[in-house]
Amino acid sequence: MLSILAQLTGNLHIGLAALGAAIGVGIIGMKAAEATGRNPGAAGDIRNIAIILAALVEGIVFFAIFLAKGQ
Repeated sequence: MLSILAQLTGNLHIGLAALGAAIGVGIIGMKAAEATGRNPGAAGDIRNIAIILAALVEGIVFFAIFLAKGQ
């Protein structure tokens, strides 16, 4: 029973990182859409920045996976 609990808690940070990344990407998309609505002329710049930030946020999940494999 203890080994099962250890495996669950060991992989819990991956799920939390994925959940946090999903929420973060959603907020980035929401704010990018809001900013594009306020200033349609800057849509290209806003889109580029949003894509870069979404990629950086999703990188957190990969760090969590690599940390889990090291344990």
